[in-house]
Amino acid sequence: MRLGLAFVLVCLTVFVLEFVECQKESRTVKNVAKGKKQNIGKKVKPAIKKTKSKPKVKKVSVKVPSRILIMTHLSEKGRFRKPSDTLVVPAGERLVLRCKGNHISWAYPSYLDEDDEGRFSITHRERFSQLTVVNSTAADTGEYRCWALDCDTETCRKDDSKTGSTYVFFTDPRELFVPTNDYYEAIQLRTDRPTRLPCQVTNPLAKVSLHREFPPEVIPVNGKLITFDVKKGFIIHKALPLFAGTVYCVASYQGLMQSSTKYLLIFTNYPSAPPLAKIKASSNSVSVGENFNLTCTALGEIDIEVDFTWEFPGEQLGRPAYTRESQESVYVDGQLRQLSQSVLLVDEGRPVDNGLYKCVAQNLQGKTTVSTHVKVLPRTSPGQT
Repeated sequence: MRLGLAFVLVCLTVFVLEFVECQKESRTVKNVAKGKKQNIGKKVKPAIKKTKSKPKVKKVSVKVPSRILIMTHLSEKGRFRKPSDTLVVPAGERLVLRCKGNHISWAYPSYLDEDDEGRFSITHRERFSQLTVVNSTAADTGEYRCWALDCDTETCRKDDSKTGSTYVFFTDPRELFVPTNDYYEAIQLRTDRPTRLPCQVTNPLAKVSLHREFPPEVIPVNGKLITFDVKKGFIIHKALPLFAGTVYCVASYQGLMQSSTKYLLIFTNYPSAPPLAKIKASSNSVSVGENFNLTCTALGEIDIEVDFTWEFPGEQLGRPAYTRESQESVYVDGQLRQLSQSVLLVDEGRPVDNGLYKCVAQNLQGKTTVSTHVKVLPRTSPGQT
């Protein structure tokens, strides 16, 4: 009897628990359905995951002072206008340029400074300065520049923000090249910088070529090693030994052909910097009577000559300098370099040899001075410790 009652109680308990759970699920389903009805027709914002925003970088704008063009030129219509980069003026006509400002300085072809015929003049007024060239010739071709001066009671300084410039071609049907007094001109063909052949033409439309005198041939202008600028002439950007020799330019325009001055190009292997020198003594402390030496080394470019000079204490008393110099090729950081060396030999050191020793290493680019001290001590007698 007791077992039957216990079984009935267990079944009732399970039934009640299942009924309660079903009621919870029913309420949950109703709430979800109700929520869907309420959200019909409404835009639901998607959930956005919050992330740490990067700090905003404040952009600071730096104002660069604008360049003020102060030059004007007198046009054919009698009005002053701002000039273009280049002006073409027939030889014989007048050129008038003005630059605004209380204090103005000018730059122009140096040839005009030598003119003694009164064709060239500069007049300064209260608000501008005027440059005038009358009875112009092909030789007046070149760049004309002006700039304002900022002056106080004592000095004047160039104001780079107020400038003006133009390149003027004075065309002459009889002169395709700017005349010069030099028939032959020697120019260093240096390896450390571009070389300019000043084959300046008077007409920007003239065709110009570069020629070698011997063997006679036209030198190709490929736009890389050699370029042509109508304002400057030919530019050799990389000096090579094969460019050395005598060259000249040929210009042609409307059936006229002319040759320029001849240029002797001398190839010079020029260093890019002064030598890097070091000095070392065999011993910085010697006794009287001992031999010692000092070695000065300079690391530089291949085939660059380095000259050494020494300054030492005994020199002032007539002590002769005995030196030994040498050169060798070494690899430094994977590059082939030239190590030049000078050794100063001092035999049987004396008290006069005590002091400062200087080595000056010099090439075409400059010099470097290094120094060290050597002490010459009195000789120690056998009885002294």
